[in-house]
Amino acid sequence: MGSEGYAPLFETRRAKGRFLYRMFAASMFLGICLIWAYRVIHIPTEDGRWGWIGLLLAELWFGLYWLVTQASRWNPIYRSTFKDRLSQRYEKDLPAVDIFVCTADPVIEPPIMVVNTVLSVMAYDYPQEKLGVYLSDDAGSELTFYALLEASHFSKHWIPYCKKFKIEPRSPAVYFSLTSHLHDADQAKELELIQKLYEEMKDRIETATKLGRIPEEVLMEQKGFSQWDSFSSRHDHDTILQILIDGRDPNAMDVEGSKLPTLVYLAREKRPKHPHNFKAGAMNALIRVSSKISNGAIILNVDCDMYSNNSHSIRDALCFFMDEEKGQEIAFVQYPQNFQNITKNELYSSSLRVISEVEFHGLDGYGGPMYIGTGCFHRRDTLCGRKFSKDYRNEWKRESIKTEESAHELQESLKNLASCRYEGDTQWGNEMGLKYGCPVEDVITGLSIQCLGWKSVYLNPAQKAFLGVAPTTLEQTLVQHKRWSEGDLQILLSKYSPAWYGLGRISPGLILGYCTYCLWPLNSLATLSYCIVPSLYLLHGIPLFPQVSSPWFLPFAYVILAKYSGSLAEFLWSGGTLLGWWNDQRIWLFKRTTSYLFAFMDTILRLLGFSETSFILTAKVADEDVSQRYEGEMMEFGGSSPMFTILATLAMLNLFCVVGVVKKVGLDMEVYKTMALQILLAVVLLLINGPLYQGLFLRKDNGKMPCKARPRESNKTDISSSGISSEMKIWAPEFGFIVILVLLSVQAVDASWHYNKDGVDLVVKGPSGNQIQDYRDKTSEKFEFMAHEKGLHRFCFTNKSPYHETIDFDVYTGHFAYYDQHAKDEHFNPLLEQISKLEEALYNIQFEQHWLEAQTERQARVNDAMNRRAVYKAFYESAALIGASILQVYLLRRLFERKLGTSRV
Repeated sequence: MGSEGYAPLFETRRAKGRFLYRMFAASMFLGICLIWAYRVIHIPTEDGRWGWIGLLLAELWFGLYWLVTQASRWNPIYRSTFKDRLSQRYEKDLPAVDIFVCTADPVIEPPIMVVNTVLSVMAYDYPQEKLGVYLSDDAGSELTFYALLEASHFSKHWIPYCKKFKIEPRSPAVYFSLTSHLHDADQAKELELIQKLYEEMKDRIETATKLGRIPEEVLMEQKGFSQWDSFSSRHDHDTILQILIDGRDPNAMDVEGSKLPTLVYLAREKRPKHPHNFKAGAMNALIRVSSKISNGAIILNVDCDMYSNNSHSIRDALCFFMDEEKGQEIAFVQYPQNFQNITKNELYSSSLRVISEVEFHGLDGYGGPMYIGTGCFHRRDTLCGRKFSKDYRNEWKRESIKTEESAHELQESLKNLASCRYEGDTQWGNEMGLKYGCPVEDVITGLSIQCLGWKSVYLNPAQKAFLGVAPTTLEQTLVQHKRWSEGDLQILLSKYSPAWYGLGRISPGLILGYCTYCLWPLNSLATLSYCIVPSLYLLHGIPLFPQVSSPWFLPFAYVILAKYSGSLAEFLWSGGTLLGWWNDQRIWLFKRTTSYLFAFMDTILRLLGFSETSFILTAKVADEDVSQRYEGEMMEFGGSSPMFTILATLAMLNLFCVVGVVKKVGLDMEVYKTMALQILLAVVLLLINGPLYQGLFLRKDNGKMPCKARPRESNKTDISSSGISSEMKIWAPEFGFIVILVLLSVQAVDASWHYNKDGVDLVVKGPSGNQIQDYRDKTSEKFEFMAHEKGLHRFCFTNKSPYHETIDFDVYTGHFAYYDQHAKDEHFNPLLEQISKLEEALYNIQFEQHWLEAQTERQARVNDAMNRRAVYKAFYESAALIGASILQVYLLRRLFERKLGTSRV
């Protein structure tokens, strides 16, 4: 427990059953090693050699990556807090807390959604005078400012209502949607009033958003709108800073006469020729501005769609920071990223269930989880680059700001802190604040903080602290994971790579935990190998896995069953469903063959200097019909994307291979015995791709696989500066991938016309084991030889031909007169000699006739097989030609459409 009388503010428990899991992991590793040994020992000399080597490399990678992922499962721990002890000791000395909410686009992040998030964090169960809420609007939209202005008025009614009735959650939109019937008459009356005020506010905000302009009376009344002028645009405007509620003002009261939290709107300066560093730049501007207004010792940042679902989250986090023995070493407390709109079976696997419920608890056992950009409480000192030292003590009462400036004077004096030029020749973005130069600035920032000696904590309470909005289309899901994985790979290849920057600074287990996510994109190559090679070789009857009767089949069977049984157990233990796990496996495959592949290629292009960092926002709203299909768990593909071309190509390639296998199985059941695992893999891929086949051929609704480009602005915004146009960056990898697949298919089809090994080998050995005859690669031939000694002769036939060969094997026993001298009358010798010659001649004639019949029959089979292959080849070549023609027409059409669009005035 520590020193005498010390009662900790939080508790740490280690997971049960760790020994059993470690034994399971050891058996898995043994099976993986046996698979590696099988691949190395049985490398074929000719047929299937390159495919075999490809699978060997893929299995080496999968095995090594599996070892890396074990770090996040080896030592999981679980945390719980004692908020009552915190209140008893520190209620009067609680530190000030600044809350940062970030938004960047009023179209895909609607203002009404943003203000609901802001209102939910303003209503925390925490002393209001110690709360400062800051909204960073990177779009510089007066619509978002107007929405926040409306929210500042509504908060005077909403905050006291929340505290009076202790409601949860405290997002107005969510609370009203969940409230059906109240038994308390007084609360029901106040609920009706507060809901009416909210609906009126919502109507005003949505009307202004729909019209794209602010009501004239509001523009005249509120001076803050004067900061927008006719020259302002999203990427070119001055700093806009407005203190809507000044916590220092004694008149900043709600309708009950209680203090209101500080509320600030900030749109940092944007200029076209100055890099703005995306979300990291916005966060750093907020850190500087807030330090001069409220200067909270603790900083919480949340995305604009992640509303507070637990009003006690601040107190839970403070239990870690303010613990007398262990709190001084904690830099940040990370909550999981949860979502409110997840369907029962998680169609797009957006809940990140296993990451939240399993892996992050494992990382916490090695010094803390990574910073994931939202739902995270930070010490302000650590965000400003302070190193950890054992004598560090945080004086919670030191942060209050004393100034005689009015809110207007303070606004004007602080605008320079959010200007484009302020960070020049400073350490911001390097040694101070969030790091620049990476799409996942949060991960690299958290890693650098931990490398300075600090620890982090993962808290996953039963009542989720924050709930957001998950993607509702497949395109949004793939684009989101493409950004995440691309950023993680950039970290791995940067100077902040956990592989070398973290060496000696953080624990080896935490290094491997970071590498689990940094290595995501590299999984794409091994996964593509497993999706393409076995199916193509299966089509031509070349086995790449051991037969069922072979002892080497057991390691493959055990690893497959153990891996997916363990995965299913984790998913179900985390609260998922069986169908949800199956959907998770599907999205896992889709991400690895598209998102991770594009992330890998974009990262390589960036390293070569052909592109620059881009940041993609995911849409937070969906059309009504899209929402209905999503709630019905029907896959929505969204807008046209090159990722869908890859998915469709792989799905069709697998379908063709499975159809060819079904035909072969009908002709020769031996395929089941020799290639059971390849058939199983092909069938599983066929089932996983089921929604793709539906979207391609069966569905008629708007959610089917798009056959032409749709407007992309409604789905996401691409905020980037690149040396290559975004269209070229998208279509170049897609076209290259299609070319590679076409070449593979053509090579596979042509391969069926050529065989390096053909015909029958015959080896004859005498009684003493000496080799008498040796005939090689004979497809149509006849042989004869004489045995010069008595005894057992051995004949060994080897058929290397792709056809069933017929072999006539006759043993003729006789004698020759000039070898044997019989004690007969010399008058019979000439007659017996002629009879022997005649008998031999008749036998030769009979054998020749039989051989000609066999030759004719074999030639007929060869002709039939060649005819069938000619038809198949013609079909494949025609399909490839038609596909190439359609692709050319489509690309030319898009080219002319773009040129026509750019030429219009």
